[in-house]
Amino acid sequence: MKLCYFSTMNITKAIETVFKRYLPSPFTIAIILTLLTIVLALVFTEPVSGENQLFSILSFWEQGIWNNGLLVFAYQMMLILVLGHVLVLSKPANRVIVSLSKNVTNTTSAVILVSITTMLAAFLNWGLGLIFGAILARKVGEHAQKNNIPINYPLVGAAGYVGLMVWHGGISGSAPIKVAENNHIRDFMSGISSTDYSSQIPESIGFDATIFSWWNLLLFGILLVLVPFVLSRIAKSTKPTNFQLDDYKFEQHTLEAIEGAEKLDYSKVVGIGFGIVLLTTFFYQYWSNLISLQITPNMLNFFMLGMAIVLHKNFRNFLNAVEEAIKGTSGILIQFPLYFGIMGIMKSTGMVVMISDFFVSVATETTLPIFTFFSAGLVNVFVPSGGGQWAIQGPIVIESALKLGVPLPKAIMALSYGDQITNMLQPFWALPLLGITKLKAKEILPYTLLLMLVGTAVFILGLLLL
Repeated sequence: MKLCYFSTMNITKAIETVFKRYLPSPFTIAIILTLLTIVLALVFTEPVSGENQLFSILSFWEQGIWNNGLLVFAYQMMLILVLGHVLVLSKPANRVIVSLSKNVTNTTSAVILVSITTMLAAFLNWGLGLIFGAILARKVGEHAQKNNIPINYPLVGAAGYVGLMVWHGGISGSAPIKVAENNHIRDFMSGISSTDYSSQIPESIGFDATIFSWWNLLLFGILLVLVPFVLSRIAKSTKPTNFQLDDYKFEQHTLEAIEGAEKLDYSKVVGIGFGIVLLTTFFYQYWSNLISLQITPNMLNFFMLGMAIVLHKNFRNFLNAVEEAIKGTSGILIQFPLYFGIMGIMKSTGMVVMISDFFVSVATETTLPIFTFFSAGLVNVFVPSGGGQWAIQGPIVIESALKLGVPLPKAIMALSYGDQITNMLQPFWALPLLGITKLKAKEILPYTLLLMLVGTAVFILGLLLL
């Protein structure tokens, strides 16, 4: 284990150098990918009859950017992140986190506690898991510091990030939750698939075939045991670290004097009452969907909105939490339209069919999910967003699966697994955790890289055997 750790340290230094020197910001990468897609379309696709090819491609790009259905998708993903974050910032969630942190007695107990609860939270909602894991790791560090418990704090921080290696196979996973919407796949593939294949596209794919399928739950269960085990083994072969932390608190800004209509913002009766109205409406409106496991982004967001208001008890606390949480959505807000533009070019120029034909030529029904897994992992390094990746890679995966006869749920989950596993390599989504825990990427990467290897083995075996 020590030899493996030191080897990973060397790899980490190389990876950190690559990210710092050669990879610009995700927004700049999105621009570069856009320009690259335009060039590839010019070189490899035929011009539209009677039109200038470049201007046709630019027109397809503009139409993709402002695709109404995809813009709704972007807003849904922003809400999933914000509302999950808001839930963690509530006082009941904070009490749970503090209570859990008091069970820590050493590094081993810390990483087991943090990793298991973080993965469970991320399975429910990736924004919830991301912030829950970060704050729990921070509170565990504070508890250890106050009680003179020696722990390896960077390892605990890594344990707080492992939710990002299982999130896309969970309830808020971008690809599975979108294909559960009626007609999403058909609209998504409109103008791409030929009549022979488009007739095979289902109206929707419910969670019973993806997230709550026995094989996905089995893989999640294996990781729920294996990840804490690996972390506990690492904990026994590493030394405690020195760190200095202040008490982490979410500041709730209150007014010194509350007058007039402002009292409504602080009213628990009004706040909790409205939250109950939302939850009552949710169960009335979506009960049949819940029973059939057809969970959609709107359903998830509606439920979290009601729960968030109830847990924060009044509108002012809720809005303060929203103000804090919304900072993390800037990437989705500004980058998603660029990803949609890329998809618009690929779809309208026929590049989706060309790329899918390539995969069909080199893959089989057995190996296509493996190709999808690795390609999704690679794309995630450059497009660190499950929703953005679904917009770009989703049509290729669906078209290839249809042509090779691979079950669509399996192909979609292969993309999901590949996207989530390289989050352990790509530090973009670790930024909130690093900010909360006061750790550096190079401190947690040696451990997350080991976990990426473990997760990769589990997912590949799962795709081949299950």
